[in-house]
Amino acid sequence: MVSISVDWTWTWWVVLVLAFDISVRLVAVFIVPRYRRPTAAMAWLLAIYFIPFIGILLFLLIGNPRLPRKRRKQQESINDAFRAASSDLDFGTLRPNAPEWFTQLVTLNRNLGALPIAGDNGAQIISDYQDSLDAMAAEIDAAQRYVHVEFYIFQADASTEVMFAALERAAARGVTVRVLLDHWANRWKPNYRKTVARLEKMGADWHLMLPVQPFKGRYQRPDLRNHRKLVVVDGVVGFVGSQNVTDRSYNLKKNIRRGLQWVDLMVRVDGPVVASLAAVFVSDWYGETGEVFVVESDFSTDAGSGDLDCQIVPSGPGFEYENNLKLFLSLIFAAKRKIVMVSPYFVPDEGLLLAIQTACHRGVEVELFVSEEGDQAMVYHAQRSYYEQLLATGVKIWMYKKPYILHSKSMSIDDEVAVVGSSNMDMRSFGLNLEVTMLVRGGEFVEQLRDVEDQYRRMSRELTIEEWERRPIRSVVLDNLARLTSALQ
Repeated sequence: MVSISVDWTWTWWVVLVLAFDISVRLVAVFIVPRYRRPTAAMAWLLAIYFIPFIGILLFLLIGNPRLPRKRRKQQESINDAFRAASSDLDFGTLRPNAPEWFTQLVTLNRNLGALPIAGDNGAQIISDYQDSLDAMAAEIDAAQRYVHVEFYIFQADASTEVMFAALERAAARGVTVRVLLDHWANRWKPNYRKTVARLEKMGADWHLMLPVQPFKGRYQRPDLRNHRKLVVVDGVVGFVGSQNVTDRSYNLKKNIRRGLQWVDLMVRVDGPVVASLAAVFVSDWYGETGEVFVVESDFSTDAGSGDLDCQIVPSGPGFEYENNLKLFLSLIFAAKRKIVMVSPYFVPDEGLLLAIQTACHRGVEVELFVSEEGDQAMVYHAQRSYYEQLLATGVKIWMYKKPYILHSKSMSIDDEVAVVGSSNMDMRSFGLNLEVTMLVRGGEFVEQLRDVEDQYRRMSRELTIEEWERRPIRSVVLDNLARLTSALQ
């Protein structure tokens, strides 16, 4: 007779592990899909199911796509305050004969948290990298009361010396200088300590945006970032666009080694719309400091140097809806003849991809400008996974030649409407980043943007579907894998 010995301790451990595993999977089914797109929820569930320990750790670390409750409440309160303060103001005279769809779009933006549309504005596109730094410095030198500066990346270096020197001169003559810079984007950059020391020395009132400082009680999902770029001078002149305040190489050794140079654009604005840019800065300042300040002329209605209609559309996880995505979708569906999109990081969701394909099927000419070279591997491969679908539908893809990184973000619709700002056309900009976009109505502004698009076209090569179908299989695999991970929001 054979005696069989059973190690009950080992058996119970197996039972406990299995029970825990099943429990985690069941709980994930209820928790993960909440407030998420089906694709994002499915990506997270697959990660938790197939790599449970790593998947759970990542979900706990970056699984919440929303700002902390306190920050969301602050955003709601500041939106309500601005809405009440601006409800009875006349922000210039609007251009006549606006299409019905444009009026509805303005209403949509307003209902989702945008500032009022303003008429009588001037707007000048500055597409040269150093010229934009020089232009911002010149306006800072003319400041009499205050300068508000807010940038995702803000570094003191040889290229930005002109701007930092102007800030120092402004502070020295008694002008209030307030600066906001993103914590995570700057903390690991080469010149961070130098930049902070310089701000301290000049007497600027500066703060980090979305700091990840758990030991100081300041924490949120680490990859929620404030990606906005704007300047406001005396409530009279403003700048908004895609460019950070840093050298074109971002001072990173890997970029310098590869010879990478960033290409951007900023827009100098004057007129009533500057009040809206000022409001965005006040909102972000309140979010970081809890301080609300009132500056004279922040709601100025003085006419600017032109008669453009402009609306500032802030977006990000502090808002209930994806304001920038809804703006882009509305513009694409409204286009009748031509759409030109410029986005360095182009990773559309299903709705945006369908809208672009639908526009092509309606006979609209659609062009997309992206970079031939990538600086962020995962995003670079994820966006490449969409090229075949776009090319097959009829989208003309222009690849800005190496070693330049086309970092501008814009869209022009037919001959009268355009948007510029900090928002990429990707899931990160739609759901995780705080962005700011300016909607503009006026043929003269679109003409300026068309000139910039022509510059980009001369520096680009067209990607054909024949070339794309010849890419190696390893690229196909990498692109598709990156596409799956892009949904992890």
